[in-house]
Amino acid sequence: MFFNTDFLQNEEIKLVLERTDDAVPEKKWVPAYHFSICSPEGVKMGKCDLRIGHNERTYYGGNVGYEIYEAFRGHHYAAKACRLLFELAKKHDLSYVLITCRPDNTASRKTCEYLGCRFLEEAEVTPDCGLPLDGRKTQCIFRMDL
Repeated sequence: MFFNTDFLQNEEIKLVLERTDDAVPEKKWVPAYHFSICSPEGVKMGKCDLRIGHNERTYYGGNVGYEIYEAFRGHHYAAKACRLLFELAKKHDLSYVLITCRPDNTASRKTCEYLGCRFLEEAEVTPDCGLPLDGRKTQCIFRMDL
């Protein structure tokens, strides 16, 4: 079910597989890869993940997630990691992926725009959508056709 991920690198970053998670259908969890985003020398600059498949949870939570540690922000590392994750998503025959963020997460919105993702909507979130609500009422949904 999971592929070898050694190819997920370029001249600036490499994605180092930390773990995989199997699907848990009763919780509507799809299989997932979890990576550290590292420099070629192995310095951890952030993390990202790819969730394989589409359902209500991935609609609101996205297929792709990322975080760049503060000291490494401003170099498009999130977008560069996403481009590598898109290649892995294609291996899983996904024709598109969703990336979501809070409406006030300007950096993530800019990453989605930089990647060329299409904004679908600012969707209302509900307790059964699978997200920790933390006071949020909506989630921005972006789609990237592969």
